[in-house]
Amino acid sequence: MAMRLIVGLGNPGAEYAWTPHNLGFLVLDRLAERAGARIERPEAKSYIGFGRLAGQETLLAKPQTYMNASGLALRELAARYEFEAPQTIVVVDEAALPWGMLRIRERGSAGGHNGLKSIIGALGTDEFVRVRLGIQPEYPVSDLAEYVLRPMRKADLEQAAEMVESAADAVELILAEGVGRAMSRYNRKVEPPEELNGEKI
Repeated sequence: MAMRLIVGLGNPGAEYAWTPHNLGFLVLDRLAERAGARIERPEAKSYIGFGRLAGQETLLAKPQTYMNASGLALRELAARYEFEAPQTIVVVDEAALPWGMLRIRERGSAGGHNGLKSIIGALGTDEFVRVRLGIQPEYPVSDLAEYVLRPMRKADLEQAAEMVESAADAVELILAEGVGRAMSRYNRKVEPPEELNGEKI
């Protein structure tokens, strides 16, 4: 079976390491631990590592282009290692999903996420698996960009650690049994906001 490409999205630099926007990097670090791999070889605008997960050979990659240009790294990796888009799993944060929720999709639009938008544009297709980790603020924020780039609070870090572990499990399930099985296990319906007197609360 062909090697699989697993990409975690985030921003390089210590100041971003523990922000919601870097959950993709944190999941890749966890997968590397499980695979006995080190994601430290600089190649194709990324740090990469090789290891076995769920019995499959995998290339683990953390693009170093900054989030909004992630597609540049993926295009180089796909060309260098002859990956087709459906062999790729992208792990990414998602502000439209509640904290702690996972959502797996086999394909689809960027949904307003600039990292996914960059990848779709660079690869010319949306036919790649994505594992999205919910980071929706639990309170109103005036600047979403500032929120996703702010270091997580202690309570958020505890929930993030659980979500990272679940996302790593989900990636291994995709490799072992396919994306359909992973979707049925991890995708949960998002409850609509409650309404009071016709107004959302």
